[in-house]
Amino acid sequence: MRVALVTESFPPDVNGVAHCALETARHLVRRGHEPLVIAPLGGAAPASGSQESPCPVVRVPSMPLPGYPQVRIALPGRRLSAALAEHRPDLVHLASPFVLGARAMAAAARLRVPAVAVYQTDLGRYARTYLGGGGAAAWRRIKAVHAAADRTLAPSSAALRDLTEHGVPRVHLWPRGVDSERFHPGRRDAVLRSSLAAGRELLVGYVGRLAPEKDVRLLAETSRLPGVRTVVVGDGPSAAGLRTALPEVRFMGRRTGDELARIYASLDVFVHTGPYETFPQTVQEAMASGVPVVAPRAGGPVDLVDHGRTGLLVTPGDGAAFRDAVRFLGGSAELRARYGAAARGAVAERTWAAVGDLLLGHYEAVLGDRTAVAA
Repeated sequence: MRVALVTESFPPDVNGVAHCALETARHLVRRGHEPLVIAPLGGAAPASGSQESPCPVVRVPSMPLPGYPQVRIALPGRRLSAALAEHRPDLVHLASPFVLGARAMAAAARLRVPAVAVYQTDLGRYARTYLGGGGAAAWRRIKAVHAAADRTLAPSSAALRDLTEHGVPRVHLWPRGVDSERFHPGRRDAVLRSSLAAGRELLVGYVGRLAPEKDVRLLAETSRLPGVRTVVVGDGPSAAGLRTALPEVRFMGRRTGDELARIYASLDVFVHTGPYETFPQTVQEAMASGVPVVAPRAGGPVDLVDHGRTGLLVTPGDGAAFRDAVRFLGGSAELRARYGAAARGAVAERTWAAVGDLLLGHYEAVLGDRTAVAA
């Protein structure tokens, strides 16, 4: 099968959309298919793909999103249509379509090629946060793009419900995978943990982008708990302000690969603060690392965290609720071990290979529907 994977972000970008697109391309190649990636050209991105990619990559011109220069927005041009026409895809996969994806959807329609749209980002929230409004307009755009797709794939039950309530048709569930070999309890490093904890009894961590919608400021009360050391891994537009607002927190910057895996596994509790996640990949990575999770009872975490068994779900936006959940878990090493083992068991089999095969099932269903209509 020839697949054109059109994504709003791709490595060297570090975010959920880029990572999922890369893992999708890798799986397609492993299964003998022929993907082509089409993605925005970023400031640090090479003009014709990167060594990380398992397949050819076509880069299209882009500009930084106002207020968040790490996010790139594709610019109009002929390169997209030319790349699609040259690749002659059997199917177009649209990863978090908004600007580039909308153009790819139109091009696929002209070529009479079926399209699968993968919903990943709450763009209505992004519009309100970074552009000072426009949430309703963003949802109109989302609906228009996804309604034109043969099938929309939502990463969580909350995202599926949001899409359906906004009138998007043909929505199906497709979760995200996790590298459960890299993110593993066996990566726990006593020396690293001792260094990070700096003499405290409990090591609490957050991993992710440092941006307004992530609500990392909610860690303030947790960071002041006696005997607790809080570390934050990641970067983003809020980094400088958070360093000032959270003086008790150790900010480690961006970490990746095996180093990141060791950090996850060395934590005692993982805290995810953002209430607008369609699918919080860092929660799944922490769970695969055998670490209990505290997360808001909203969005993607509701599907992942089994309250009272693998972690705790708390009131979104309530820093005291996060603090109290951490304090509760901090009171019993046996409880944390039990939650962590259950967390690992809940996600260990959700590998990218398993999830990739589910995706291929969606592809086959869409192609079968097109064939049936043509007949």
